[in-house]
Amino acid sequence: MSEPAEIPVHEEPDGVARWVWKNLVPKSGQSAWVQGELLRCVEKLCWEAQTNGNVNWDRGFKRIADYLERTLCDEPTFSDETRGQIREDVAVLRNYRYPYTEQDLYDRLTAHVVAFCQLHPSPIAKPHDPQLHR
Repeated sequence: MSEPAEIPVHEEPDGVARWVWKNLVPKSGQSAWVQGELLRCVEKLCWEAQTNGNVNWDRGFKRIADYLERTLCDEPTFSDETRGQIREDVAVLRNYRYPYTEQDLYDRLTAHVVAFCQLHPSPIAKPHDPQLHR
């Protein structure tokens, strides 16, 4: 696995997210990079809620939500307010019986992923999680 180029963090936030999606998220399965996996998690949670009404929610989606929250909230440069917002947003998503279908929450989480990427422009290798099947 060769390391991809650095993330172009000086682009507009949408451009950063598009670059990460194109370069660090595989067509299927987990990303080999933390930044790509974070964005993949947001998109998987969004797709499941908006397209499927969370009918497929299982331990895999809980695992994705846990990874997203843990990784973003472990970022030491994020403020307590930012970490609190991340926790609140992920808590809404964990309440899978009431799928959150508005785009604002997913956009906010994507913005946090972009901020993480801006702090870490070199792709960070992520070990494969053999228990994740989403």
